[in-house]
Amino acid sequence: MAGFILTQARVATIVSGDAPYGMIEDAAIVIEAGRVVWVGAKSDLPPDHAKLESRPLDGRLITPALIDCHTHIVFGGNRAREFEMRLEGATYEEVARAGGGIVSTVKATRETDEDTLLTDALRRVDALLAEGVALIEVKSGYGLDTETELRMLRTARRIAKMRDVRIVTSFLGAHAISAEYAGRADAYIDEIAIPTLRAVHAAGLADAVDGFCEGIAFTPAQIARVFAVAGELGLPVKLHAEQLSNLGGAALAASHGALSCDHIEYLDEDGIAAMATAGSVGVLLPGAFYTVRETQLPPVQGLRDAGVPIALATDCNPGSSPLTSLLLTMNMACTLFRMTPEEALTGVTNNAARALGIDDCGTIAPGKRADLAVWDVEHPAELSYRIGFNPIHARYFAGTT
Repeated sequence: MAGFILTQARVATIVSGDAPYGMIEDAAIVIEAGRVVWVGAKSDLPPDHAKLESRPLDGRLITPALIDCHTHIVFGGNRAREFEMRLEGATYEEVARAGGGIVSTVKATRETDEDTLLTDALRRVDALLAEGVALIEVKSGYGLDTETELRMLRTARRIAKMRDVRIVTSFLGAHAISAEYAGRADAYIDEIAIPTLRAVHAAGLADAVDGFCEGIAFTPAQIARVFAVAGELGLPVKLHAEQLSNLGGAALAASHGALSCDHIEYLDEDGIAAMATAGSVGVLLPGAFYTVRETQLPPVQGLRDAGVPIALATDCNPGSSPLTSLLLTMNMACTLFRMTPEEALTGVTNNAARALGIDDCGTIAPGKRADLAVWDVEHPAELSYRIGFNPIHARYFAGTT
């Protein structure tokens, strides 16, 4: 593909520096072979690039394409009835203990064939792509048996063949205890989660390993056994931690060099310190916070003070966060968690890439993929400010719209 230049644009590079958002006014971006080869003020454009085709953008804003770094976007069925139950007063934990929650989605997912899983997932994926998303993380965890976990991850890999999007996958076998193993969590870890992890790895279907460390799921000791096997297989780990209580899951995950600790509403100072030492990213999920009507705010200021990068994601799932909008996620993070619009945009670009262990996107800089979003806005704060409004003008995926 011949190179070209995007001109007449304002560029939020999300590269740390003196300017908020890494902003460059009257900027130009030179793209060749799907990569950014130069970015800067148009007046500084090197002469050897000046002969390339120019594509003016009439003053629009360019940001890195967005990244959704925590989703459960492949699943069967829905949980609208449980939504009603929660509105009637049932807590998330009460719904789960009554046989709803994750277990009900497991039943529906086991009964759904791969092609249907794919068709349904693509509808949700398309909503994200329409908002400038170019990279999505997809978890398993609604199978809780080897066959269905493999089917979910195969489906996730197929998404990237059907759409212009990068997909990274996380094996979440330690998501819940299946009905067949009720009351036997240790047996489930030994007989299902770990053998399935080995099968998933042998099939090349997982980029990372996740778990749910919580009173309604697994203890730190049980998660540690899964993480030990992940380490043996050379797979990085991440963890749903401190969502409903503080079991010390984040500190455990950090001790295994976790890419991220996610949810973390009940994270304490020790957990923050462990994450800071390990370089783990804190992934906040305001959609789940909103849907389950949580009141415990994540320790945003503590994360800031410790220098822990903060990412944001939809947590798209059928129960606690049926959300397919990263733009709304950004607004929620600002409104509910008092994050700044710059933190929100960084959270769905640079820090989201870091949460996935990926370093070739998330900012606009030479050598990075030309995954870009072009917006009909005057200032990047508008992306967090508006509610239910999508100002996307164009999405570039490896330099192609």
